[in-house]
Amino acid sequence: MNSTYVQLKKNLEYLKLNQMDLHLDEVIDLITSSPLSFTEGLCKLTNYEIDFKEANMIRSMVKVGAFPHQKGISDFDFEFQPSVNPEEIKDFATLRFLENAENIVFLGPSGVGKTHLATAIGVTAAKKRYSTYFIKCHDLIMQLKKAKLENRLEARLKHFFKYKLLIIDELGYLPIEKDDAKLFFQLIDKRYEKRSTIITTNINFNSWDDVFFDPVLANAILDRVLHHAHVVNITGKSYRLKKYTDQEEE
Repeated sequence: MNSTYVQLKKNLEYLKLNQMDLHLDEVIDLITSSPLSFTEGLCKLTNYEIDFKEANMIRSMVKVGAFPHQKGISDFDFEFQPSVNPEEIKDFATLRFLENAENIVFLGPSGVGKTHLATAIGVTAAKKRYSTYFIKCHDLIMQLKKAKLENRLEARLKHFFKYKLLIIDELGYLPIEKDDAKLFFQLIDKRYEKRSTIITTNINFNSWDDVFFDPVLANAILDRVLHHAHVVNITGKSYRLKKYTDQEEE
């Protein structure tokens, strides 16, 4: 066996270029049996490695996102929820809103698909290698509260600030104490006009005073959330009750 070939295999193994090693013989055969130039062959060989690493990176980004599921926009039943504009959702999927540090608020009662759409957009962003994180509002508050008690609040705020897209799910499903609301405000204020946030909520904006127990604080949060925001108001029926309503209609 050619000593140079053996050394090349060893080099690729040493450098952990496993895909190049795996496809080396294939590319050598192409170069020797077709008009493919050495440079073109080398480019093809390195593309195998790049494609593999890119796929791994995407899987890692999606995993880090902590999404509750990986349903896509194509899985959403727009006919069941006619109040949702498909073209608007598709535009969100282009991720233009991220480049402009804009927010999205999905507003509507329980079960209408708010989390589905928020997650689908988040997964799309993660697959495009935008740092994305999904968290329930209550869990977020608990983490900030714990960090404050342990004198590491600033570090935790920086942690949540770093994500290009932060998805805060179910705001308003549980009451937020006044001191905790101040922590939430600090995070929203830190991300304001610098990062994008998607919020799902079942609470109309004029009732956020009741969620945060402080009209001034609620208005300050709303001001920063809605200043550069797209609001999607979903007024349809619950997906979770769909099969039961379908049975009644039969």
